[in-house]
Formats: sequence, structure tokens, C-alpha cells
Amino acid sequence: MTSKPKNHAAQEALSKERLRLWLKLLKASGLIEQEVRRRLRSEFGWTLPRFDVMSALSRESQGMKMSEISEKLRVSNGNVTGIVDKLVEEGLVLRVAVPGDRRAQLVRLTPKGHEVFRDHAKCHEQWIDELLSGLDADDISGMIRRLDDLNRKLDAED
Repeated sequence: MTSKPKNHAAQEALSKERLRLWLKLLKASGLIEQEVRRRLRSEFGWTLPRFDVMSALSRESQGMKMSEISEKLRVSNGNVTGIVDKLVEEGLVLRVAVPGDRRAQLVRLTPKGHEVFRDHAKCHEQWIDELLSGLDADDISGMIRRLDDLNRKLDAED
């Protein structure tokens, strides 16, 4: 009988530690994101959503439909449309008709868009490297392994 209260207390303590971990993950992620947003704005006059759209397009040489971009970035079509419109105006992306579907268009980077994104992505990588410089190789590999395990578990529950 005495083991149940101890077990319950241990579970409750573990539950509180999980909540604490969640809050610390949110805080760290938020601080990193805030700094990346600040640097994108000050150095390039870009927003993080704009960078994210360019990043998604950089991985798809054939281009992506607007709905695919929205789904990948988990934002509304309206948000993506506004960003893409500006990128088209600047000559960084272009819209191409989808053969057999008059309503659909693919969006893809122009050569200029590839070049600009490559330069910005290089800076982005340097910023992240700097922001996470307090972690050594063992810290990083351990965290990645554990987060991969957590992501697999969470994806399986979906």
C-alpha cells in the first residue's frame, strides 16, 4: 500500500518536469526565432515567413503549388499568396502554369532567387551556429537523437 503513494508522487514529479522541459523548449525556440527574425529584418529587410517560402522553394526544383507551400509551412494560402506576389515583383520567383490544370500554378525560384536565397541561407546557417555555439558535438547529437525519438512518437500518435 505504501508503494502507490510513492509511485504516484514520482509520476507527479515527472509530470511537472515534463511541463518544465516543454516550457524551456518553447523559451529557447522563441528566443532563437526572435533573434533570427531580427537579423533577417535588419540585414536583408526580410521576414521569417518570406525566408521560409524561399527555403521551401529552394528544395523543389520543379516548383510547388501554392497549396503545397501553405501545407508545408502550415500557414494559410492567403499568407503565402501575399509573399509570393512580392517575390514575383522582385524577380525572385515565377509562376508557371500546370499542364492540364488551368487553375493551378507552380511557383519556383528564378536564377536570381536561387542566388539571393543561397546567400541568405548561408548567413542564416552562420547565425544558428553562433546562437547554438554553447553546445558541443555530444550535446547536439544527444539532443537530436532524443528529439527525433520524440517526433517519431508524436507523429505515430497523429
